[in-house]
Order: sequence, then structure tokens, then C-alpha cells
Amino acid sequence: MKSINIVNGPQNVSVIIQGCMRMPALSKEDAAKVIRTAYDCGINFYDHATCYGENGAAETRFAEAFSLTGIKREDICLQSKCGLCFDRNEFDWSKENILSSVDDSLRRLNTDYLDTLLLHRPDVLYDPEEVAEAFDILEKEGKVRFFGVSNLVPMQIELLKKYVKQDLVINQVQLSLEQSQLIDQALYMNNKQTEFSINRDGHALDYCRLNDITIQAWSPLQVGMFGGTFIDNPAYPELNKFLEEIGGREGVSKTAVALAWILRHPAKMQAIIGTMNPEHIKDACDASEVRLSHHDWYALYLAAGKYLP
Repeated sequence: MKSINIVNGPQNVSVIIQGCMRMPALSKEDAAKVIRTAYDCGINFYDHATCYGENGAAETRFAEAFSLTGIKREDICLQSKCGLCFDRNEFDWSKENILSSVDDSLRRLNTDYLDTLLLHRPDVLYDPEEVAEAFDILEKEGKVRFFGVSNLVPMQIELLKKYVKQDLVINQVQLSLEQSQLIDQALYMNNKQTEFSINRDGHALDYCRLNDITIQAWSPLQVGMFGGTFIDNPAYPELNKFLEEIGGREGVSKTAVALAWILRHPAKMQAIIGTMNPEHIKDACDASEVRLSHHDWYALYLAAGKYLP
């Protein structure tokens, strides 16, 4: 498994992240197998959020399972996100909610600290000075080592940076071969003939690269947000044809090739997988070793339904 050093953030972390959103559906024994399989494949980064499962059930199940794995806490990175409060149908970046959310995550995860904390989607009513106060307290008390955001556009990050003194080292956003809007606009800019030219994220990719913010790609195999995977999806015959062709050449699965497409980008991103199937985890981790050429990358992009202007 390849690793990267996140600028001003965690060092020597795996390019593949194990997402834990679906973990509440597993027994603690099966969850332990997921955690251990990922770790044995080279993954040392596990992603959570306070809204994953009822009352943070994903974090609770992870902790119950982690105690069965024999893995040392200091050998992994634990990341959680706060701000999505589905129980009251709102987003909340208040100082009180950030602090209480972290305390709840630490209790559920049975740990003294989070390696990284991300603000999870923008609260449009937030006070950046309150966020700054919360971050200062969490850093001073040793509860959070590094900070970042999720699903924010550049100007939202700029506003935060005006007040918080900690580096914002991660932006977690959606990216896949099918959901490639993070990349599309640069190719189609100033083209009135296609919606691909619409700037949907304020040039987030270039902004993050300029500001040493690592992008973590969520749902890297998804169609839309909840449309299932494009792997073996009959609606994407050309894409699956190329995924299979390159996978055969590299000796890996189509899943690994699709993830490798993200990792091939020079922005040095991480990709978050959400599968709870140990065999699928093994397949996904092969992406780290896939060698995609410049031509391969564009061929996959075009096979996903794009075109060059």
C-alpha cells in the first residue's frame, strides 16, 4: 500500500481510507474482520462521522471491534466528522456542538484523541470565531491533532482560515469516474454547449492544491450520491469494458482500476472505500499498485461518458 504525507497533517498515511459508515450493520466480530483485513492490506486510516448510524453507532461498533483486532491505537489514524445533526434536521458548527460532538466521538471510539476532525458540510449560520474557539480548546486539550473540512468550496475555507489558527489540511469531497465534476469544468470552461462547463465547486481542486489541502474522495465508485456502483452496471458498458481491459493487463479487479484513476491524479488524493466485505477490501487495495499511463487515465475518463472539446 502506498502512503502519503499530508502537508501539516498526519504522516505516512495510506492512500486508501476505510470508511466506516456501514459498520453498524455488522456484528463486532465481523467488524473486527473488516478492520483487520483493511489493516493487513496496508490501510491505516479509518473514517467516521457523528451521523454514521443512530447515536453514533458506527463509532461504537468500531471501538467494540477494534479491541478484538490486536492493532495498537498509535498505529492507525482515526478521523471523525461533526456538524450534521440529522436528529434535529440541521447543520451545526456552534462551539458547543463541536466540543460535545468530539467528546461523544472520543467516548464512543474509546480513545483519548482524534487524529483528524473534519467539519462535515457547511453550516450557513455558523460563527467562524466560535469555530476558532472550539478548535483552540480541542488542540490545547489534546483531543484533536489535525483539522479539516468536508464538502466546502474555496471561499468557505478562506473565511474559516481568517479566524482559525490551525491549518485546514483536508477537504473531503465526492469524486469518481462518473461523478467527476471536480475535474470536468477545467476541460469544458467557456463552453455553452455542455453542462460540464458549469463551475460547481469554485475551482476546489486547484484551490486545494495551491493551499496544500489533501482531497479525500468519497463514494469513488458511485453513480450520483445513492445510485449504486458503476462497476458491472449495464448503463456503463464502455466504461466497464475499459476497466476490465486495464484490470486484465494489471492483474487486478475493475474496482481497483477505478480507484487507481483517482490516485493517478497528481493532486495526491486519498480514496475512501465503504465496503464491509473483506474480499472487496482486498480488491480495492490493489489500486495502490496499479500503473495507469497518461493515455489510460484519459481513456477511462472518456469511457465514463465525457468527451474532449
